Amino acid sequence: MLKKRDCSWQECCALYELMVHPDVFSFVRQKCYSQDEFLFMTKQMIEAEERGELVSRTILDEWENPIGVITLFDIENRAGFLGTWLGKPYHGKGYNQPAKKAFFEELFYELGIERIYMKIRKENIRSIKAAEKLPYAIKVNESRKEIFDHVNSGGTVYDLYEISKDLYSLHFMRQDNLQDDSCLHA
Repeated sequence: MLKKRDCSWQECCALYELMVHPDVFSFVRQKCYSQDEFLFMTKQMIEAEERGELVSRTILDEWENPIGVITLFDIENRAGFLGTWLGKPYHGKGYNQPAKKAFFEELFYELGIERIYMKIRKENIRSIKAAEKLPYAIKVNESRKEIFDHVNSGGTVYDLYEISKDLYSLHFMRQDNLQDDSCLHA
């Protein structure tokens, strides 16, 4: 479902073609305008990950074809900002939630991240709906006012969501307990 980013020409070309679709491109944080530029940006991201500045993974379909990218940007104090995009043919096909779950598991339990922030443009209805489906994501426009004001200082208006390791862990611990209880009553 996820793999570390690589600079293979085949993968970069496939991802670039998916990224430039008008329904995707306007919501991508790191825009590229050619396949060469996408390849160069991918190399830069791999180097930034080696320096601990970000974590980026390629999202794969069930046949291991690249279909999108999920990244934690601006890592500081064991927190960072999530960026995710899927190619248009994969919208609404059930890839988003499992990709996020796999990524969050790696971030929280292997890499020591404590908080994930999602800044979502007010007009990005698809992403707002996806964030609100996550039972462990909390809208923090008021409670994280300093961060909210910072992300909105550039003119674009965002909502800010937070996923904490504690709330994420609590959610899945509860789910596991519910499943265990249902097995006892079967």
